[in-house]
Amino acid sequence: MAAAAEPELRDVDIYGTDDFPVYRWRQAPKGLATRRQLREMRLRPGGQAPVAAIECRGGKRRAWLYDIDKALPIRPMTLAKELALDKAMEARQRCPKCRRRYFHCLPLKTLGSCLECYDGTPADPHSYLNPPPIAPPQPCEGGLTAA
Repeated sequence: MAAAAEPELRDVDIYGTDDFPVYRWRQAPKGLATRRQLREMRLRPGGQAPVAAIECRGGKRRAWLYDIDKALPIRPMTLAKELALDKAMEARQRCPKCRRRYFHCLPLKTLGSCLECYDGTPADPHSYLNPPPIAPPQPCEGGLTAA
């Protein structure tokens, strides 16, 4: 009895780069842009699939190219999005020990705190937010006040 031939294994690319062109660095035609280039033009891919790829660093890196004509404008920043982004950045900028919020992201994965709390290195007062003291609310006389 003859053994059944095993199918040849093939590496499959989910974007199917075999089907569309791959350009070298700075050789892409006009009308195509990467995500970063679209962002600079205040556009987004808008659900379209990449139409080509560009290789850089000797073929070690690849960036997807999108059709500029099919790109959509970026969505406007809403107050809810802005608050969510600020909350996420605060988690990266606030020291869990001294509770100061710095203007830069802290090495929380490696040190677990700011440098001042970690080893006593004094922090520059201009590198963190120094919130003003909160004044207690003033009582209103007679309800609403006129401005």
